[in-house]
Amino acid sequence: MAEALSEIGVTVETVPETCTIRVIGGGGTFNRTDKPLFIGNAGTAMRFLAAALTLGKGTYILDGIARMRERPIQELIKALSALGAGIRSTIHEGHPPVLITGGTLNGGRASFSGKISSQYISAVMISAPYAGRPVHIEIQREPVSRPYLAMTRSVMQAFGVEISADETYRHISIQPGGGYSGRCFHIESDASSASYFFAAAAVVGGSVTVEGLSRSSIQGDIGFVDALVNMGCRAEWGGNAVTVSREGELKGLDIDMRHISDTAPTLCMVALYAKGATRIRGVASMRVKESDRISALCAELSRMGARVDEHADGLTIYPAAVYHPARIETYDDHRMAMSFAVAGLGTDGVEILDPGCTAKTFPDFFARFAPLTGGIQ
Repeated sequence: MAEALSEIGVTVETVPETCTIRVIGGGGTFNRTDKPLFIGNAGTAMRFLAAALTLGKGTYILDGIARMRERPIQELIKALSALGAGIRSTIHEGHPPVLITGGTLNGGRASFSGKISSQYISAVMISAPYAGRPVHIEIQREPVSRPYLAMTRSVMQAFGVEISADETYRHISIQPGGGYSGRCFHIESDASSASYFFAAAAVVGGSVTVEGLSRSSIQGDIGFVDALVNMGCRAEWGGNAVTVSREGELKGLDIDMRHISDTAPTLCMVALYAKGATRIRGVASMRVKESDRISALCAELSRMGARVDEHADGLTIYPAAVYHPARIETYDDHRMAMSFAVAGLGTDGVEILDPGCTAKTFPDFFARFAPLTGGIQ
């Protein structure tokens, strides 16, 4: 995302020593570029930029790796087109690469099914303050990952934009005109990445504390902690830290994870060591992530000796008495690699192939995770 923004005239300065990023915005538009913007397999970058570039100057091409070209974007194309934007697929209809014409986001009404990705909706929300007229978004059903829409709204408001939404986030309205105002903004610790560390405590016992998160977090994935509590863990909530611990037995559960689907692979690893089956529901959207995570999880859990039933919207895991050493394929999917690191805490001989795929969101994951283990090779 940062590299693509730099290509279109936005200054992004990163200071790793202080964990800060300084962004100098373009005032509601972007420079021309003749160079296609390559965003690898970053779905968030593809979706957010597809909407944002309708505010730019000239035309833009957004492209990615082969897997990105398989991931759907038709619903976003349709919504942006309804708002007057010039955007279309250039090879296969409904998939990247996409050609975008800047200066075409007029405003009006857009509709989403709500069943594939909340990021389509967030993308339109984020760009809407610079549309020609008000933008009204209607969602036909309860959106998956709904907490992300609340998070998008919260961040937009923090930067000075007026946005209204009903309690279900099926009706959202944004008034143009004011735009965003620069400010200093504190970003919470990432609740999705924290799930692997909370899960470590669940699998091996003891306790893990993650700083920078609290019960009042605006991130929906903090709900993963509640899932662990329902499986037998204990959670202690501080003002700026969360501690998860386990002393007794884990038990399986039946859970709908449609709003926290990024943490579903992590919960699968905890389910391996619980008593009784665990059924994960409502996560059909996982099939269009970096990999088809439902099928991938079923295949790799089976390699370890778990019995797994695959469903259209999730999976059921039946724990085994003993698991086998296994070489785990990661499908160029960061969450597959990080999740199976958790499985390796409870079973010797889990070998994770292509661990470097975690660089997408957590480059030093294994270095951070190592202190919780008996040693990572």
